[in-house]
Amino acid sequence: MAAERRRRAGGDLRGLLLRIREEGKDGIPRHPYLYELDVEISLVGGSCRSPVEKFWNGSSAMYILQKATHNEESDSMEESRTEDAFYASEVLPKESPGALALSVGRAKQLISLYTMLQNPNMTSLGMSDLAVLPPLWARCDGSDPQHTCWIGAEPLKAANKVTGLNIYMVSCDGPTADKTRFPNLEDLKMEHKIRHHSSIVTTKGFAQYELIAAAAIEDTIVESGSNIYVDITWNGVEKILETPPTISAATLNVALESGDPRSPVFQLYRELQFLLALSEGLKTGVTEWPEPSESESALKLVQEFLTDLKKKLNGDYIFEDKNEAEKIKCDTAAVESCIKSIFGERGDLDFTEQLWCKMKSVSSYQELVDCFTLVIKSLERGEIQPWIHQGSSSFLSQLIQQSYHGKMEGVSLSDITPIQMLLEVGLEKMKKDYVSFFIGKSRSSLLSQDYFISTSVDLQEQVHRVQKLHHMLEIMVSCTGLLQFRHENLFPLTQICMKYYKENPLNEKHVFQLPIRPALVKKFYQNDNPEVWKVEISSGHGQKEVKTTWQVSTNAPVEHGTSNSSGFLSDSTVNGSSEERLYFITMTQCSQVQFT
Repeated sequence: MAAERRRRAGGDLRGLLLRIREEGKDGIPRHPYLYELDVEISLVGGSCRSPVEKFWNGSSAMYILQKATHNEESDSMEESRTEDAFYASEVLPKESPGALALSVGRAKQLISLYTMLQNPNMTSLGMSDLAVLPPLWARCDGSDPQHTCWIGAEPLKAANKVTGLNIYMVSCDGPTADKTRFPNLEDLKMEHKIRHHSSIVTTKGFAQYELIAAAAIEDTIVESGSNIYVDITWNGVEKILETPPTISAATLNVALESGDPRSPVFQLYRELQFLLALSEGLKTGVTEWPEPSESESALKLVQEFLTDLKKKLNGDYIFEDKNEAEKIKCDTAAVESCIKSIFGERGDLDFTEQLWCKMKSVSSYQELVDCFTLVIKSLERGEIQPWIHQGSSSFLSQLIQQSYHGKMEGVSLSDITPIQMLLEVGLEKMKKDYVSFFIGKSRSSLLSQDYFISTSVDLQEQVHRVQKLHHMLEIMVSCTGLLQFRHENLFPLTQICMKYYKENPLNEKHVFQLPIRPALVKKFYQNDNPEVWKVEISSGHGQKEVKTTWQVSTNAPVEHGTSNSSGFLSDSTVNGSSEERLYFITMTQCSQVQFT
């Protein structure tokens, strides 16, 4: 009777897993499926973040099993469902404190059924077509002595046939600052040898250090979603929590959000925000104007600007020392000089760019119209003959060029025309600001066929691309200011950012990765505690390879099994290198089931 129930349960599970897999071929299903009233099954893959990525590096789609959520409404609706016990939920499996875990016993039962389904020798099940199913992972509640939080099963394949399974047991404990609870590396290696009957094992280390905090001076860092950290891997680990050797492989990871008031380019960011407000106003008809300035109004600044230009034309103007302007120009031979120059105004601003600097503080539509009215009247009367950059294509630049010949077309400063005129001027100015940072006077090397500064797309898209440029600038400035990167390090990072943004929309959550030498950033982490440190002990080769992984991390590796999801410092914490971090301890053990 028990064997019959097991076969029936296995058949039901197989049918549901096959159905989920088929429906997932056209895209990962948004909704979980119900199995035996107490288990939710979801297919996770594609762009969905894997909930087991911290301890399993598989890249294929997988089944995630967790305890089903129930309430009176869902129970009553269950009676009306006729189709394979399927129901809809608005989210994929929750990686949150509310994610419901199965008992360890129930998870083991489901893994056992999955193993039976994948076994080609189980002819009694009457399955002529043994399809290879995706890996399966079950959330566990940690109720056993080992505090098991996940159990997983991964098929081993040869010529599209399943030859066995890797079974993973993941346990989690902590957080703790008591390092006496950390095992000895030799004991871990011996335990692995005994479990897997192996005489030779290899070790591989991994450490992750947060650099944005380690490199920051006083309170100069961003507390938002920004982060700069380094991942380091090396072979031949000698002891638990050892500092990575200099011969390690390292990857710099940069995720940065724009807009920190302490950033050296914050003023440029504020200009960009006004540019975005104009762009949005052009699109929706509603513009959010800046608050009126406590100092001089934009209209007064424009009046003074035009008066100075008239004096220049009449020969009554005392010219400023050009050497001072030259001092803030970019030195194209060194990126560091470009960084310094971008913090101030460029020394080659033309008339429209200087006008933007006066008008970026306009506080109303009427003030905008009044400013442009003054400019256009001065041009029509020939009172000014301003200089503009060659190739400038804004509508105002066209009017200026016409004024050189004493003929200007009529301009109606109504509706969206003034907003579009100012947006065009601001776009041209800001594009040149970014160009002066990235490549100085030469456009040839980095801007990728002028993708980022192209005028062949509409204004909205041009603004979007300028946003990308600003995000890249923030990244370069942070790496220069915090990590003291020089040109040879910034150049490849810039290329990586530009390649990404040529193909993707703006995404300030994206993590940009750059392979580096550990020595480049070692001074920032050598006396610091890692965010993550793990050792991987392995034996065997190919499909016979098995691994044991021991890891500590300041953040909980799973959220369904702990109430604390972030790192803390113990009560005895002091500033400096003697900080005692609270660490979660995670152990992942692998065993194999061979079918052939």
